[in-house]
Amino acid sequence: MTPVELSSTVLRAVRRAVDAGELDVGVPERAQVVPPGPGGRGDYATNVALQLARPAGRPPHEVAAILRSHLSTAAGVTRVDVTGPGFLNITLGARQQTLVGAILRDGTRYGYAADGPRYGYVADGATAAPVHLRHPREVRAAVTAEVLARILRSQGFLVHTTEAEAGAGAETTKAEAEDRAGSLIVTLRPVPAPGDPAPLGRDAARWALLHPASHDRPRITDEHLVQREGNPLFRVRYAHARARALTRDAGRLGFTGAPGAAEAGAADGGSALLDTLLDALDTYPHALAAAARHRAPDRLTRHLVTVADALLAFQHTVLPLGDEKPSAAHRSRLALAEAAGTVLAGGLSLLGIDAPEHL
Repeated sequence: MTPVELSSTVLRAVRRAVDAGELDVGVPERAQVVPPGPGGRGDYATNVALQLARPAGRPPHEVAAILRSHLSTAAGVTRVDVTGPGFLNITLGARQQTLVGAILRDGTRYGYAADGPRYGYVADGATAAPVHLRHPREVRAAVTAEVLARILRSQGFLVHTTEAEAGAGAETTKAEAEDRAGSLIVTLRPVPAPGDPAPLGRDAARWALLHPASHDRPRITDEHLVQREGNPLFRVRYAHARARALTRDAGRLGFTGAPGAAEAGAADGGSALLDTLLDALDTYPHALAAAARHRAPDRLTRHLVTVADALLAFQHTVLPLGDEKPSAAHRSRLALAEAAGTVLAGGLSLLGIDAPEHL
């Protein structure tokens, strides 16, 4: 079960509680589902009980207990605990199999909104209002607008981009926001590049412009071309190439990847590496949605580095060693590595950066 699917499951639990007369509240449009924080447990946590406590006129723990009974019977949910002031902590069954299967099914569109926008402005409660991105005639602003438009579209938004007129202000006024039949007008003004990034080549130039936050000055230097671990772009592209190499090497050994229900890696001390990679893949949709919501492509670049680092640490557990024969665990690990490569390819595609098969 993906985070998006689990969020829908939580909302269905709220609706069942309302229909049963156990809660007298409106069903919210979305339920935030995130990895549990300190003191939490399970695979995910949601604060929906705290969100509904005031309108329900009941203590958060009481609301959480009501929702727990409905969530516990949902398909794919093996356990629900109430922690802290009223957080619902959810444990899923066969987490690895479900997540990897979802990524391989969706391909590079994993993390895209399936049923319209999750955040932002709506014109009539059903149709997304167009987002109009304006940017000055400057290379970093232009690249940021192009990539942000792609990210917003992945989340279901209608997007238009134009160069801002000379002297246009950076702030979006209320009158502007209501102009153009309800469009949201956003003027992007990232700190300009200090030099021409073109000599770096397309991929390195884009990374140099997009990886820093918009309020930080980008570094247009040869450091982005260095083929070493200290270069984040190299790690991301190298991790993708390694995922593809693992598939080729496994083929020569006579086996293919298959999403497995078992938490592969526990037997040889790789469970921590496995969990780190699963967490990085699991939270990718949240990072993509946050990049759209905050109009910050750098959130996507940073998450791709997280996925890449987790995969590079995990890759050594994938293939059999020595005379070892390929097992179900190896097939499961290979499918997980392939899923990570798919996520990296999808993220790089949104950034307009090539995902190499060999590096």
